[in-house]
Amino acid sequence: MEGVSGESEAQLPKAAVAPQPMRITGLQHATLICSDLERTSAFYRDTLGLSLVTEGVNADDPAVRHFWFSTDPHASSAASALRLSFIEYPQMPPATQGVGGTHHLALAVASPAEVGAWRDYLQQRSIPTTEIFNRDGLQSIYLRDPDGQILEITAPVSGADA
Repeated sequence: MEGVSGESEAQLPKAAVAPQPMRITGLQHATLICSDLERTSAFYRDTLGLSLVTEGVNADDPAVRHFWFSTDPHASSAASALRLSFIEYPQMPPATQGVGGTHHLALAVASPAEVGAWRDYLQQRSIPTTEIFNRDGLQSIYLRDPDGQILEITAPVSGADA
């Protein structure tokens, strides 16, 4: 199996159910590829309000810039903070959807009222969004970032919001 560093890795054997107390407690971060970090920064920082917490280079490819964003400006101290990182590869072709790819990232907000407020805010800035959807106890809108990544802004619907 090819690893993230491009080196060959041994195929892992199929395992039984993980013994307790081992458990996954959350998503630590997601790394996406972008074509232009300035444009990506303007969108995630200036439009969506995430904090740009690190500007650096990619550890596996030092010629490539790597920026980190978070919902918490002190991201290393907040286990519950959303962390997104972007590596810049302007020469790569646009992604296509398929097996092994990512369909969308869901960004949580506090309430259905905020989902509506985000829709209004984004549309005022000429960023197209979907209508508001109610699915599986969530209220959501969908939009795309500058490189076409689908984003969902979502909140749980309580009995009072239904």
